[in-house]
Amino acid sequence: MARTMEPLAKIFEGVLVAKLLGIFGVYFLFNKMHRSQDFRQTMSKKFPFILKVYYKSTEMSGMYGIRELDEKKWWKSKN
Repeated sequence: MARTMEPLAKIFEGVLVAKLLGIFGVYFLFNKMHRSQDFRQTMSKKFPFILKVYYKSTEMSGMYGIRELDEKKWWKSKN
């Protein structure tokens, strides 16, 4: 019976590794956005939907004002 479960175990391992890589990737991206306003500006130009998720998640956790500070700085830099 163990021989028939080997392919299923390999698939499970692959899925588990993919999920762990995804979790670490999201964690790294969130931390980089949280630490660098310049990186958030880059993200707003290339991937605005990811930045919206970042803003929503920080606001849901009780950290308000990040979006407003970013918009204020970026607006000043344009003028």
